[in-house]
Amino acid sequence: MTTPDKNTIAAVGNRVTLHYIGTLDNGAIFDSRDSDDPLTFVVGDGTLFPALEQEICTMHCGQTRNILIPANKAYGPRSNDNLLKIERSQFPPDKIPEPGKLLTITFSDGEQRIMRIMGCDDSSVTLDANHPLAGCDLTFALTLVAIDH
Repeated sequence: MTTPDKNTIAAVGNRVTLHYIGTLDNGAIFDSRDSDDPLTFVVGDGTLFPALEQEICTMHCGQTRNILIPANKAYGPRSNDNLLKIERSQFPPDKIPEPGKLLTITFSDGEQRIMRIMGCDDSSVTLDANHPLAGCDLTFALTLVAIDH
């Protein structure tokens, strides 16, 4: 990998390598990548949120920056439209729905979605298809380690 001089700024089409720690407003870490497991991708390939890629395209190789991505530019707001209530009888008899548990649901068109069980009673189960980070502002302590043209 080529590491250009410190004056080189990342651009769309560059292959970049990052180290980062992603945190929520309460300080909880939701993801991290370090020298043992860096993130390498081509800027503009859709790997990251466009808002985060735009910030990376203002950084020099070797630069570290804290970047805040608001919820509406990350996973979007939480939406009640992504809650689904189904009959408990639709669960296989050997599957016991437990609040907090993740399920992979396959729809009739073949699309699969991961959903979290929000609650259940004797007759129904409420599933949440919102991304776990929907509605959250995300902060990245990010270092642009390398740029390869």
